[in-house]
Amino acid sequence: MKLSVIGLAVLLPCTLLAQKAEFTISGRVGDIDAPAKAYLSYRQGSQAIFDSSAIIKGKFAFKGSIEEPIQGTINFSYLGDGIKGKNVQRKTMYLESGNIKINGKDSLATAKISGNINDDYENLIQALKPSTDKMDAFMADYRALPQEKQKDKAVRAELDKKYNAIDEEQKNAYTTFIKAHPRSVVSLDALKKFGGSIPDYAVVAPLFKSFSENVQNSKAGKDYAVMLDKMEKTAVGAVAPEFTLNDTLGNPVKLSSYRGKYVLVDFWASWCGPCRAENPNVVKSYAKFHDKGFDILGISLDTEKEKQNWLNAIKKDGLTWQQVSDLKGWNNEVAQLYSVRAIPQNVLLDPNGKIIAKNLRAEALEEKLTELFPL
Repeated sequence: MKLSVIGLAVLLPCTLLAQKAEFTISGRVGDIDAPAKAYLSYRQGSQAIFDSSAIIKGKFAFKGSIEEPIQGTINFSYLGDGIKGKNVQRKTMYLESGNIKINGKDSLATAKISGNINDDYENLIQALKPSTDKMDAFMADYRALPQEKQKDKAVRAELDKKYNAIDEEQKNAYTTFIKAHPRSVVSLDALKKFGGSIPDYAVVAPLFKSFSENVQNSKAGKDYAVMLDKMEKTAVGAVAPEFTLNDTLGNPVKLSSYRGKYVLVDFWASWCGPCRAENPNVVKSYAKFHDKGFDILGISLDTEKEKQNWLNAIKKDGLTWQQVSDLKGWNNEVAQLYSVRAIPQNVLLDPNGKIIAKNLRAEALEEKLTELFPL
């Protein structure tokens, strides 16, 4: 049974074929039998595809067509009650032209998936496993800490140090894989994971340009290239794009009106916990350096319905600098212009409107301003 469902969780599209290609999946996992079912889900453009297969004496099968190799998900429901039921196992795989085989002794979790692209994906998983295991253990230890310990500054500083070390190890694994597999569609997805929600253009752009033409010219590759073009316009060294937004009273404010000052363009929202937690650090830096020529322009990603929450947060957090918004939430025109996909996020401009730093938080902001305004 195959259904087309709009709105399933997004599964990243991957690359290479320009025309429709047939795939089949032949699976055998132990002696699992009815009522167990296997479920396959993936995306074709804006359409989400959902398919199911009975599992009879461990065997199951799927077939379909794809425009390009694409990432999908296999789910096993031992009770046959859907992907959200009880006793469900999940495994990510790549759909590619030809026959894909899935073989496991007793569970989907340990099953092996054949195919060139799936072999690459397995290599990536194994490369990431040491850092992934460390991160899982770290998060388990963190969740086990009492709330007062989690909030303790000294404890958090030590936790941040451990987290950053593991994160750096994971990024090194991604980088090594990407450089070793420039012709693999898996590398494009790896680059997206590596870049995260706030990618550094100077880091990700060269890696993308190292990919083969087939990867770059795939639909997913072209989409990523469009994102890179937008990021380049707001990368460190670029002149910040001009914009005008209304302040809390409806008066228009131009970015260019801040020329002659160092200004932090700060993206936040009243509903954003990390933003609110960061605000005291921003307030501290503003108080310390404002008289020396430093200013801030706050841009809220609140919506029209959240306007009062935005105004209340400005007052409660003591944000005495200019605040603007079009009250369109994530559709904020300036946030889109600056490729903002996560908050808090900021860009620091010099007196000529040139971007000299990005995403300065906590002590990093104060350190940068101390460099610009020696005491």
